[in-house]
Amino acid sequence: MKLLYQAWGANELYDWAVAVAIMGGVVLALVVLKYAAGRIVTAVAKRTATRIDDILAQAIGATRIWLLLPLAVYAGASALSLPRKLEHLVDIVVVVALMLQVALWINRFVRGWLELQIEKRRGVDGEGVTALTLVSFGARVLVWALALLLILDHLGFDITALVAGLGIGGVAVALAVQNILGDLFASLSIILDKPFIIGDFVVVGDLRGTVENIGIKTTRVRSLDGELIVFSNADLLKSRIRNFKRMQERRIAFSVGVTYQTPLEKLAGMPQILREAVERQDGTRFDRAHFKGYGDFALQFEIVYYVLSPDFNVYMDVQQAINVEIYRRFTEEGIEFAYPTQTVFVQGGAVPAAPPVAEQRHAG
Repeated sequence: MKLLYQAWGANELYDWAVAVAIMGGVVLALVVLKYAAGRIVTAVAKRTATRIDDILAQAIGATRIWLLLPLAVYAGASALSLPRKLEHLVDIVVVVALMLQVALWINRFVRGWLELQIEKRRGVDGEGVTALTLVSFGARVLVWALALLLILDHLGFDITALVAGLGIGGVAVALAVQNILGDLFASLSIILDKPFIIGDFVVVGDLRGTVENIGIKTTRVRSLDGELIVFSNADLLKSRIRNFKRMQERRIAFSVGVTYQTPLEKLAGMPQILREAVERQDGTRFDRAHFKGYGDFALQFEIVYYVLSPDFNVYMDVQQAINVEIYRRFTEEGIEFAYPTQTVFVQGGAVPAAPPVAEQRHAG
């Protein structure tokens, strides 16, 4: 207040009137300039296919008039005779305000440009979307960190000592937030190593779903039932992750059992029947079909083939068609499928009052 009294006494009323008029003119000019620049860039953006002008319009929209008011004060103060300390204070306020405004412009431009790149790659390049999401966060943190350091340097703080102090304090903070840092480094590991990306279908333990977002601390997976599953990045990398999106083809092995009464010649021809049932389906590659062994109540055959698509629904359609074809061929050939049976053995010609417990055999 003492400095203001000194400034009031050192200037005539006319000088103050001129200073206020200058301040008002500068404020009006800034408002008009912001409005005009926004309208011009928006109009140009509507007429061009490029998106850079859209980003420029967003950056202009980040202009804060209250941060430019110190500039008007500085212009008005040029018409006054002020104490040296007050002039220095005005200079500091103007520079700090301008630095904050420039940081807002850069932050909004960088954010808009990276959002544009993410939009272009969404649904096409999952790895790029994941990387750019983290780059966007890191870039904005860097912009504000540099702005803060420049402001502190202008205010007279020793940046070298401050950075050294932050390094020592950072160790203590790191120990306190080691879980958060663990998730942060885990997210970087996910980005660099790419065990999965946005859009991949993954299975973690008994949980499964599609990756929707990879954040700094957590990864979000949308399950088949619709709920959102949130994993800690550090815990996620400690788990065994099965990534079905990276599957090129699906290996299928299944068994068929026929009765022990099947004639030998039909038994010998079954591998060929099973092979033909698989090869009749498009998008498959037959591997083998063998008489696997003697089951408890069935002669067991094992069939192995590949579906040349990772899609689960495609696999189920193919398997259904193969099952129908096997049933049709077995019916034509008079081959019977095995099913659980009971056999009761009676000795001595007399039927006991209560039959013994029959041995029941189960399919293998």
